[in-house]
Amino acid sequence: MNYVALRMLVGDRLKYIALVAGVAFAALLITQQSSIFNGFAQQTGAWIRDTAVADLWVMDEQVQFSEDFKRMPDTALGRVRGIEGVAWAVPMYKSYVACRLPDGTLVQVRVIGLDDTTLAGGPPEMVEGELGDLRRDRAVLMNIDQAGGDLRLGRGKGRPLRVGDHISLNDNNAVVVGSYRATREFFWDPVLYTTYSRALSWAPRERKSLTYVLVKVAQGHAHADVARRIEQVTGLAAHTNVEFERKTMWELITRTGILVNFGVTIALGFVIGVLVAGQTFYTFVLDNVRHFAALKAMGTSDGTILRMLCIQVVTVAGIGYGLGLGAACVTGALFARGGLAFQMSWEIPVCGALAVLACCLAAGFLGMLRVLRIEPAVVFKG
Repeated sequence: MNYVALRMLVGDRLKYIALVAGVAFAALLITQQSSIFNGFAQQTGAWIRDTAVADLWVMDEQVQFSEDFKRMPDTALGRVRGIEGVAWAVPMYKSYVACRLPDGTLVQVRVIGLDDTTLAGGPPEMVEGELGDLRRDRAVLMNIDQAGGDLRLGRGKGRPLRVGDHISLNDNNAVVVGSYRATREFFWDPVLYTTYSRALSWAPRERKSLTYVLVKVAQGHAHADVARRIEQVTGLAAHTNVEFERKTMWELITRTGILVNFGVTIALGFVIGVLVAGQTFYTFVLDNVRHFAALKAMGTSDGTILRMLCIQVVTVAGIGYGLGLGAACVTGALFARGGLAFQMSWEIPVCGALAVLACCLAAGFLGMLRVLRIEPAVVFKG
């Protein structure tokens, strides 16, 4: 009977292709848009993951995401270092600074100041030079992947900035001593690294200057316990890397409306799958009513008929989903080369398969009801 069900399914090639195409399109929309949304979500916390040299991030309690710069007094560093369970703590400065390139081009950059002694929290992968080169006079490091595209002479149309070039940061002379590679971020502004003291001397004067305190938890102490003690003693916020990344992700996603936009597209893919596959599958059932009636007249039980329909639904869902997922992977790879965020984690194909299967089951439900109501005598009519 399984073979008969499959022969009935592919008997009308046009309807069969329409069924598979409708499911494939729904699978393409669901998996592709989910992967792009996941890519954007992962980009929001890319800098936090790249900087995950410490266990805790200490910041002003009003900070909403990684680029929300609310300063703390310099005394916060000493207070954090004196808390039980803190192995070490170092300062970090981060802010936007006006940068003038050698040809006069003016761009906005993010300057990150690392602890002068340890240089903790530096870029994840050096390309030219070494992290220790930041100790040279007026030294900065540039990002060759993200910042290199923006830090170009000729107002973005000339050659990219190179190691050895001199730039001006807030009217202070600086020299590029190295380059690094980092994960692509949600934010597009170039990032320059320097030392903490130098960043403070270049930045506009403020009463409070400390942006973050990176904390390493001592062995034998739980991260949550140390974070709670820091918050109780200092009145500041203390987050683990994962907590800070999630806080940043949800703040940016909800604030920019990305979640709603992609949610509508994914839901649209689900609806299209149900409507297209449902209409085509119901038409397929109507065209085969006499065949199902004949099977029932020969003594085939309703359970067997339902099993045949389920086999047809699962076959269409499997083939359509495979084609749609393959198309999503191919187009995603092409989009990623062009810089579009695309990251397909294992949860997306699994959840996409369940969604497509639900589409097909919902589409086949009306057809199943129609088949169960068939009277065997219909085969003898007309």
